[in-house]
Amino acid sequence: MRTPHPIALAALLLISTAQAQEQLDTVQVQGRARLGAADSASEGEVKAERLERRPLLRPAELLEAMPGMLVTQHSGDGKANQYFLRGFNLDHGSDFATSVLGMPVNMASHAHGQGYMDLNFLIPELVSSLQYRKGSYATEDGDFVTTGSARVAYQRRLDAPFTEVSLGEHGYRRGLVAADTAVGPTGEWRLLGALEASRYDGPWAQPEDLHRGNGVLRLSRGDADNGLAISLLSYRARWRASEHVPERAIANGEIGRYGTLLANDGGETHRHSLSAEWARSDAAQEWRASGYVVDYGLNLFSGPSGFINGADGDQHEQADHRKLWGGQFKHTLLAPAPNLELGWGLQWRHDRIGQLGLYDTVNRQRTHTVREDRVEQDLLGLFGEARYRVTPWLRAHAGLRWDRLKTRNAALAGEFNMANGGRASKTLWSPKLGLIARASANLELYAQWSKGLRSNDVRGATSATNPNDGEAQALLPLLARTQSQEVGLRTQPARGWNSSLVLWQARLASELVFVGDAGVTEARGASRRRGLEWSNDFAPWPWLLVDADMAWSRACFVAAENGGNRVPNAVPFNASLAATVKPSGPWFAGVKLRYIGSYDLEETGQETSRANWTANLKMGWRFAAGHELSLDVLNLFDRRANDIEYWGEACTRAEGAGCGGGEGIAGRLVHPMEPRAVRISWRAAF
Repeated sequence: MRTPHPIALAALLLISTAQAQEQLDTVQVQGRARLGAADSASEGEVKAERLERRPLLRPAELLEAMPGMLVTQHSGDGKANQYFLRGFNLDHGSDFATSVLGMPVNMASHAHGQGYMDLNFLIPELVSSLQYRKGSYATEDGDFVTTGSARVAYQRRLDAPFTEVSLGEHGYRRGLVAADTAVGPTGEWRLLGALEASRYDGPWAQPEDLHRGNGVLRLSRGDADNGLAISLLSYRARWRASEHVPERAIANGEIGRYGTLLANDGGETHRHSLSAEWARSDAAQEWRASGYVVDYGLNLFSGPSGFINGADGDQHEQADHRKLWGGQFKHTLLAPAPNLELGWGLQWRHDRIGQLGLYDTVNRQRTHTVREDRVEQDLLGLFGEARYRVTPWLRAHAGLRWDRLKTRNAALAGEFNMANGGRASKTLWSPKLGLIARASANLELYAQWSKGLRSNDVRGATSATNPNDGEAQALLPLLARTQSQEVGLRTQPARGWNSSLVLWQARLASELVFVGDAGVTEARGASRRRGLEWSNDFAPWPWLLVDADMAWSRACFVAAENGGNRVPNAVPFNASLAATVKPSGPWFAGVKLRYIGSYDLEETGQETSRANWTANLKMGWRFAAGHELSLDVLNLFDRRANDIEYWGEACTRAEGAGCGGGEGIAGRLVHPMEPRAVRISWRAAF
């Protein structure tokens, strides 16, 4: 049965509100979104009060405050996390866009995977808010926003300078110091600085030996609506990784549960940046501008297939060293005519990747160059939007984006790679439409429709030859079309309870994935996804905040792929419950429960993952003025499950090099969840 067009669905919603009152007051609701302000039922903002007491294993888990988002890991903690949302295995960020302090985090044409989104440089204690949107309905959202986007903001000032020291099992150690002060003749500027250092071995048989160093220097004046902030960030990490392994190797005792096939996987990375954010607003208009320059590097060593290619193992290195810079400008006229709002903007990003390489290695020593390229790409976006209040109870908005991607790729090395390279460009127009109906003071209805885009790796659009064996391969488009639609509602059923329900659908013209492990682009067929999301915020008392979310989805290929139409690793159901308790006394607490349903591991649906749930707990005690002790218990009930499961080919050492006739043996590949771990922290504010 064909899904009704969203505009038709919107019309049905509007008919049901025809008797709505002619004038409704905006109702402010404490939670992740409020009635009368949002453009869709699936967008919102999470403030620091909902984030500060969440127990976290990894910094990127802050994104799980967004309903339906899952964050996990299949390798070492210095590597970008694995993300899941709306029936998508986002890999390391291919279909979800994140920015921090106005800077894009996703890396285009990345050595390991398109849209690589490493958020390990986040300092959770400095985060002031997380703004999120689902789908690609906002005109200012361009590349990578198939499933949505997130904007992370940092504090401009602190309540008081503080230092924090944490110790935990498996060699966990972390220190953080942060302070701010007034500067300038009149003291209107604030200078905030923070330094973080941490180390972690994890439960792995091969100690992770993770070392992280992080620094922030932030000069600001005013606030996010009228002010200026200049930020200097510096992050560096190095680690050893235990990759996902064949489950059979654990079951038959060849390696322990936390063992590894190959020694010395892992890598090192850095991200140094300078950015500025400026805003000015009054009753008539708003001006916003931001700019950035980023120096980024990664050398990643991985051997996920074990010993298919030889007795020395299948370890390879992916190298990515680049500079990127760009910015955004947006101007909004709040009332150029009665009930009308107009806005327009410009975005530009330039990536200059001096080294983009794939190499065969043994114990991190290069033995063969598969491919090495030098890439430059420019993405320019223009957008305009209009919002109009049709009646006191009906609002409409429409927008249009124009995006043009220009690229140049020069092949530098590789036996079968030197014939690759060249120039490519692509332009796409993306229209957006939306309707919002205020049915009552406590109920709002939404309908959204949009076309969007996602960029593909430049090497897929300029490589006519497979760099592994020299065989011919088809050139692929730079930009892939996506289409999204959703209907939803937001309501306040009772005082302190904010609830939203969303029915959504997404269509992708194709699933083009650059496989960094092989240096090639895999072309997959068109796909469709649809789902239902229900999110709830409760604040029954001032000292208790509760988030309860559930998400259902279904993902399938339009035409059969590899004998079936299931999209592997598309999570069909997940749920979470998070609570923050902050009574007036000296005690506080936070708890997070997460459930991940079973998902298909391959296209036929015969092999599936195991469902799992976990719980994390944080408790604290303020025992003196400015001093507090806290206890984090991660994997509270010591659940024996897997962070991630795949289906693929590999050879263990015992099975011998080239097992399975040189193709490897197909089976379940797992990365075990870390066991229960206790961490103790002491914070002193001055």
